[in-house]
Amino acid sequence: MPSKDRIAYFYDGDVGNVYFGPNHPMKPHRLCMTHHLVLSYDLHKKMEIYRPHKAYPVELAQFHSEDYVEFLHRITPDTQHLFANELVKYNLGEDCPVFENLFEFCQIYAGGTIDAARRLNNQLCDIAINWAGGLHHAKKCEGSGFCYINDIVLGILELLKYHARVLYIDIDVHHGDGVEEAFYFTDRVMTVSFHKYGDMFFPGTGDVKEIGEREGKYYAINVPLKDGIDDASFTRLFKTCGADSLAGDRLGCFNLSIDGHSECVRFVKKFNLPLLVTGGGGYTKENVARCWTVETGVLLDTELPNEIPDNEYIKYFGPDYSLKIQNGNIQENLNSKSYLGTIKMQVLESLRCLQHAPGVQMQEVPPDFYLPDFDEDEQNPEERVDQHTQDKQIQRDDEYYEGDNDNDHNMEDGL
Repeated sequence: MPSKDRIAYFYDGDVGNVYFGPNHPMKPHRLCMTHHLVLSYDLHKKMEIYRPHKAYPVELAQFHSEDYVEFLHRITPDTQHLFANELVKYNLGEDCPVFENLFEFCQIYAGGTIDAARRLNNQLCDIAINWAGGLHHAKKCEGSGFCYINDIVLGILELLKYHARVLYIDIDVHHGDGVEEAFYFTDRVMTVSFHKYGDMFFPGTGDVKEIGEREGKYYAINVPLKDGIDDASFTRLFKTCGADSLAGDRLGCFNLSIDGHSECVRFVKKFNLPLLVTGGGGYTKENVARCWTVETGVLLDTELPNEIPDNEYIKYFGPDYSLKIQNGNIQENLNSKSYLGTIKMQVLESLRCLQHAPGVQMQEVPPDFYLPDFDEDEQNPEERVDQHTQDKQIQRDDEYYEGDNDNDHNMEDGL
C-alpha cells in the first residue's frame, strides 16, 4: 500500500558535482547515484521534489561563528596559500580540504536541511528527506571530519522554533560529536548516537558516560560499540534505547546489511512524528546509494524489486546489479552479549533519570527567516549593517523541480 505520509525530498544536482580531491574518501558523487536510483524506481512520483535554496551566510551564522562563515565564503584553492594561519585556526586541510565551489556546496546541503525543517514546521509534509545533509562533525568555529557546516544543528534550531523538543538519532558509525556538543547543555534536544568507540577511532568521543551537563544532563545518550556489530544485535539495541555503518564500507567497521540499517528507519517512522531524514557518512558510494534508496522506499512504504532498473549509473552496481547486498560478516563481532548488556543497562539508567518532558515555555515563534531588528538611529555608525549584508538578508523564493524540469508544486519531534 502506498504511503499516506506527505514526503518532501530535497535535491540539487550541483551538490554531487564537487570534488574533494584525489584519494579523499568523501565522494559527493554518491548523491547523484542515489538520485538516479530513486528516479529509476519511480519513487520521485510519490514525493514532492524540491531544489533547496542556497543558505545565506546569515543563516549559517545562526550556529557558526561569523568569522568562520566569512572565511569559508572567501577562501578558494587559488588563495589558500595566503591564509596558512587561518587554515590551522579553522581546521581546514587534509580531512577538510579547500576545493572549487566549497561554499556553494555548504550552502546547498545546509539549505536542504533548513528547508526540510521549515516544511515540517509549517505542516506542509510529514517526512522530509535531504540525503545531501547530515554533516554532523562540524563545530561552531571549525571544520571536522569532512564536514564544514553543521546542517543538522541548523535544522534542529529551525525545528525548535515550533517544537518544544527534538530527538536527534544518529546511526553513522562515527560519533555525532558536533551535534551533541551544540546541545550538550539543553533539555530541549536529546541526542542519541550509536557508533564505534575505542581504538583511536575518529572522533574519539562518545563514551557511554557522556550524558550531558547542566539542564542537558541525561539528554545526551551514547551507545559506544566495538567492531563487527551485526543486524540482530544493532536493531535490538536500537529498539531498546549512518550509512557508513554498512558492511564493507571504506571507513566503517560494522557488519550491518542494508536491511539492518533500514529497519532502524522503519522503526522510527512508526512513531508518526514529524521526521527529518538526512544522509551523512558512507564512503563506498554504490552501497550508500543502495542504502539511501532502500530507505527512501521504506519512508514511502514501498517495497523495491531487488533488480536495479537501468539508469545512468547502472555500471557501478555490477556485476549482479542487485539492490540488496549481503553483509558477508566481514569482521568478527567483538560486541559480546555481556558488553552489550552493560551498555544497555547504563543507557536505561540515564533514561530513568529523565523527567518525562522538559518544562519548556514556548515564546512567540520567530519568523522562518529570523533576523534581529536593527534601528539605524540607535546603532553605532561603525556597527551599522552595510548594504552588501542587507542584500544577503533578502530571501529568494523557493524553486521546485522534478527531474530536470521546473514545475509548479506548491530526522529528528520533529524526530
